[in-house]
This record gives sequence, structure tokens and C-alpha cells, in this order.
Amino acid sequence: MRKKRYFGRTLDFLLCAVFALAFLMPTVLTITNSFMSEAEINANYGAVFAGGGGGYVSKNVNLKFIPDKVSFSQYIGGLIKSPEYLVKFWNSVLLVVPIVAAQVCVAAVAAYGFTRWRGRVRSFIFFFYVILMLMPYQVTLVPNYLVSEWLHILNTSWAIILPGAFAPFSVFLLTKFMRRIPYALIEAAKVDGATEWQIFTRICLPQCRSALYSIAILVFIDYWNMVEQPLILLPSADKQPLSVFLSNINAGEIGLAFAMATVYMLPSLLIFLHGEEYLVEGIAHQGSVKG
Repeated sequence: MRKKRYFGRTLDFLLCAVFALAFLMPTVLTITNSFMSEAEINANYGAVFAGGGGGYVSKNVNLKFIPDKVSFSQYIGGLIKSPEYLVKFWNSVLLVVPIVAAQVCVAAVAAYGFTRWRGRVRSFIFFFYVILMLMPYQVTLVPNYLVSEWLHILNTSWAIILPGAFAPFSVFLLTKFMRRIPYALIEAAKVDGATEWQIFTRICLPQCRSALYSIAILVFIDYWNMVEQPLILLPSADKQPLSVFLSNINAGEIGLAFAMATVYMLPSLLIFLHGEEYLVEGIAHQGSVKG
């Protein structure tokens, strides 16, 4: 029996290791290749992009993880000699950070309202939120375009920020989390004379700290990688984020593509590594009260 259990655990570990390696290899390959010189990148991957990236490649492709000589020329060319990439990066920051902050604030207030408010109207509105959450954003893209044009905010940051601030996913997740807070705790605070604002800020929000972190991380990663929304709602190329501009790097600048992709991945990777504990806790936590 022990041998079977040991064999099963070993097999599970090997399968997890294989899947982890398969998922991590493109990211690791992008980061390490960004430190290669242009000549070395062309020698290793030139056949892939020889015909503009089209066609089947059967030879002369060398997947290499360690560069022969570390070079920062790609980063110098992308961030110093070509400041347009850095401008696009800050376009992404100026779009995503307000969305994350606004969506967390709106979700906290709305979730508290759904938690404290009882009645059939509440249930209907919450069900409507769930239906909206199930819809892919491509479905609401045309209505967002029409509303933005009517409000005269098309081709401005507000056309991206306003729909993102009121996205239903965060409200749904935080409401489900906040409902697990024991109602006796809220009743005890009311007996002590606490107002609704004090209950919200001193009881509910501290109990939902991990959920708020989780929402912030998930929303940041989601909007950091958006492409369709800025393509439709921001026609001007100078206002679009780096996620859209990365596709414009031509096949003759393979090293620059590696470097800029690495720069673009860094914020998401750092935020995930910093908040991994909060992310896991926010998703798995069952709302127990901490002393």
C-alpha cells in the first residue's frame, strides 16, 4: 500500500513538473533571449522570421536559454534610443492603475450594499450583475463605443477607465466573500453604537483585506494585457498602451521584441510574486474571523 502511494505521489510530482516546465519555458526563453545580441538572435531564430514569420520551419532553429555574451543593447535601443516604447509603457500605467483603484473602491461599496441590504430587489440586481459577468467583454465593446461617442470621451483615457471601473467581476467576488463575515459581529458593533460607515471601514474592510488584494492583482493583470478595448476606443496610436504597440514591432527587430516583451511582463510578474500569498488566501479563504 505504501509503495502504491509513493508511486502515485512521484507520478503526480513528475506530471506537475512537466506542466510547470511547459508553461514557464516561453517566459524564461523571452527573458534570457532579451539579453542576447542581435547577431546571436538572428543566428538562432533567423529561420523563423525569414519569410515574415510565415510558413513551416523545419531546421536552423536553436532554442537557446543562455546567451553566449550578455548584451543590453536591446534595452538601450528600446528604452533610450526609441522613447516611444517607454511612452507606451506609461500609457499602460496611466490606464491600468486608475482602473484598479476605482474598481476596488466601487466593488467594496457595492459589495457592502449587497451584503447589508435585504430584499427581492437586491437579489434581482445581484443576479443582473452575475449575468453581466458571464458576458465576454467583446459583447459589450460596441455598446461601450456608442456610449463613449455619445459622451464625447471617445479617444480619451476615460473611454477605457469608466467601463473598467464599474466591471461586475470584482463586485461579485467581494460580495460572496463579505457575506461570509459572521452577522453576529456586525450586530455586536451596532449594539456598541457603531455607524454604518464604521462597520464598513473597521469591520468589513479589514476582514476582506486578502480578497481586496486578490481583486487588485487579478484586475491589474487582466487590464494590463488588454488589446481589443484600446484598439477600438483609442484610435490614436499615441494614446494606446504598450500591449497594442508590441504587435507593431517588425520581424527585423527580433531582439527588440524580446526586450520590450520582458519589460512589459515585469510589472505583472512582480505584483504576482509580491501578492501571491494574498491571492491564494483571498480565493481559498472561507471568511473566518481572525482574532
